[in-house]
Amino acid sequence: MKLNIPNSLTLLRIALTPVFIIFLFYDYPYAKLWALMVFFVASITDALDGYFARKHDQITEQGRFLDPLADKILILSALISFAVLEIIPFWMVGLIVFRDLFITGLRVVMNQKGYHLVTSKIAKAKTSFQVMIIVTILLYLGSARLPFDWSVDYIQLIREYELIYYLTLLITVFTVFTGIAYIYDNRSAIRQYLS
Repeated sequence: MKLNIPNSLTLLRIALTPVFIIFLFYDYPYAKLWALMVFFVASITDALDGYFARKHDQITEQGRFLDPLADKILILSALISFAVLEIIPFWMVGLIVFRDLFITGLRVVMNQKGYHLVTSKIAKAKTSFQVMIIVTILLYLGSARLPFDWSVDYIQLIREYELIYYLTLLITVFTVFTGIAYIYDNRSAIRQYLS
């Protein structure tokens, strides 16, 4: 694999995922805030790797494969961890994981046979929404230890309106919808592959 700047940033995102999980589960007063910072840095690498790949014309096949894989590793690790911590329901995470694994598997199988599937803008928006809910949850977990008035208000707002549950439900429905849309948008290529 060619180790250019974009691919290095993608690999850094993968490497930061276990660090994020350790902080998330670590029983220390500010560990959740550290988890938020690590997740934030990892998320920034997602924007930067694409930027550098386009700017320096360093788009590679490995990068095309690794970039969405790194996103899924980071995001699914966060969502599964939240389910283990009983912050969000397992069934929602299960649907999101199934959708992502199914689409990733479909893409890999189709690429091996020379078919390139189109990723829609709505599927890219899905990743952004998933990042937003993860940041919301991390802020909720981390702000409990902060001595600021706004943190108390934020926690009360989240709890009173069950925002984490309903936002995660919204993201789950949206994620499943993008999976269906992905299959629909690539239906002709899938038909050719199956015939």
